[in-house]
Amino acid sequence: MNAGDTGFMVICTALVFIMTPGLALFYAGLGRRKNAVSNMMNSIFILGLCIVLYVLVGYSLSFSGGGSFIGSLQNFALNGITLDDNSGSIPTFVFVAFQMMFALITPAIITGSIAGRMRFKALFIFIGLWSIIVYYPLAHMVWGGGFIGGTLGALDFAGGDVVHISSGTTGLVLAILLGKRIGYDQMSYRIHNIPFIVLGMALLWFGWFGFNAGSALAANGLAGHAFLTTAISAGAALLMWMIIDVIKQGKPTLIGACTGVIAGLVGITPAAGFVSMQAALIIGLTVPIACYFGISLIKKVFKIDDSLDAFGCHGIGGIWGGLMTGVFVDPTLNLNQGVPGLIAGDFTQFKAQVLGILITLVVVVVGTLVCAGITRLFTTLRVERKDELVGLDITQHGENAYPAFLGLD
Repeated sequence: MNAGDTGFMVICTALVFIMTPGLALFYAGLGRRKNAVSNMMNSIFILGLCIVLYVLVGYSLSFSGGGSFIGSLQNFALNGITLDDNSGSIPTFVFVAFQMMFALITPAIITGSIAGRMRFKALFIFIGLWSIIVYYPLAHMVWGGGFIGGTLGALDFAGGDVVHISSGTTGLVLAILLGKRIGYDQMSYRIHNIPFIVLGMALLWFGWFGFNAGSALAANGLAGHAFLTTAISAGAALLMWMIIDVIKQGKPTLIGACTGVIAGLVGITPAAGFVSMQAALIIGLTVPIACYFGISLIKKVFKIDDSLDAFGCHGIGGIWGGLMTGVFVDPTLNLNQGVPGLIAGDFTQFKAQVLGILITLVVVVVGTLVCAGITRLFTTLRVERKDELVGLDITQHGENAYPAFLGLD
């Protein structure tokens, strides 16, 4: 074990942790005032539920042996792991903690699609089931030596499939199952707190450096490479979304700039340690285009109420990033992983990326429907009409984010 690598990974773990509270602020700002507490609570409760679940079964099902689709329970409740065990150059306990943070942020992303209308009891049950039925098997298939990463050879450096496609697609399926918010086609749902959005974006970007650089699992050149590709893609995406705003609306918007950053971060996540700086720039410039028009397609053409654009940014951005990994991958960057990308004239890796994404989509859609079906055995998914009109802050949590506010919503 290496002390430098261990210290670096502990810091990266803390950085990834702060992303979930950051997402809580981001979603609270994007939603309506009457649902601000609800949108934050939807992320915060996950910190408790998913830490406990990950310690009990999550790590073992994700990384402890097993077959092509799921691990074993040999490390149930972290049984059998000692202070002297290592994962590469870091203690296994540090690796467990780092991966646990991914298991927190991923289900939190889902909640952006169901904001303002899903019963909290239903969400609590669903997230617990989804972590076990969808997330842990998917993490095993991609990172634990399972079918997608081990057999197919699909590449996912820090969570394109496991985190973003899975959460975004789940959010889309839930949005369809729940239906639109009341008055969705008749009224404008205005964003209520732009400063929250900026603060949330800043915490997410800050944490994302640990998310991607930490996926090198060592304080080395690959970590530095992933850090830079992350910064380049996010910065380029910010500028591109501003350009799109100017073209479409005549003015650059702060909300658009923040959304562009998130799109750029999502797009580079699967590719961060596999592509060059120049490729990162291209990914950053193109992923906002895919996300922007993807959001318009979902909301205006298909009329799906993806409340806070979880699928629009994370699902579409993750798919785009996974495909671009197959286009630009350079095996010399990361221990000769993968084969030269499509840009080098080799179709092999791109094909593996496409198959990996398709399998991820099937697993997530089927798993989400199963989890929703089980949840319905215990409670309805959607709140009552009157509760939705009053707001989920009061009806689900008995709290008000702005108790002294007397103005219009």
